[in-house]
Amino acid sequence: MARNLDAKCRQCRREGEKLFLKGEKCFTDKCSVERRAYAPGQHGQKSGQRLSGYGTQLREKQKIRRIYGVLERQFRKVFGEAEAKKGQTGENLLKLLEARLDTVAYRMGFGVSRAEARQVVRHNGVLINGKPVNIPSYNVRPGDVIQLLDSTRGHLRTKAALEAAESRGFPAWIEVDVKAGKGVFKSYPAREDLPPSINEGLVVELYSR
Repeated sequence: MARNLDAKCRQCRREGEKLFLKGEKCFTDKCSVERRAYAPGQHGQKSGQRLSGYGTQLREKQKIRRIYGVLERQFRKVFGEAEAKKGQTGENLLKLLEARLDTVAYRMGFGVSRAEARQVVRHNGVLINGKPVNIPSYNVRPGDVIQLLDSTRGHLRTKAALEAAESRGFPAWIEVDVKAGKGVFKSYPAREDLPPSINEGLVVELYSR
């Protein structure tokens, strides 16, 4: 299975903002973006040149890909599905990315990061409506119940992740029972519920070229 093995903190620094790829570290003053707010590499501190229109669109696409942990081929496939749906393509794209099982598991606190939540899914630690599913890209539908196996829920890292997520609060489109280690995907998120720093319109412009 193909994976992006780039260092997580380098990815955040390249995009110039926190992408929350390292779990709890991102919420502390040890975050690399806080300490070195410039691009990585030998010429990182000199890389403040103005981007072209294409460059701006490309950077936004790369940022969204990195946030959700998907590769280029996967991203293009999701974009094609978003384009085929009714409504605005950009909003559909974000909704489909948020409905991926690894992202839903992360939002529910089954892992401190999307990468950790994806690992929980891949290791057969999650049930959907009582049936085991180990495909991170599985498309969760409104009303689906996502639950941790008892053995997975007992892990110290999983308990810590659930407690940390509960302390920060869960998104409006999911409902989580922390003690039971399960939650309900109530609906697709509204655009106003997602980060305003994401400009999905630039991705639509990029793929419309």
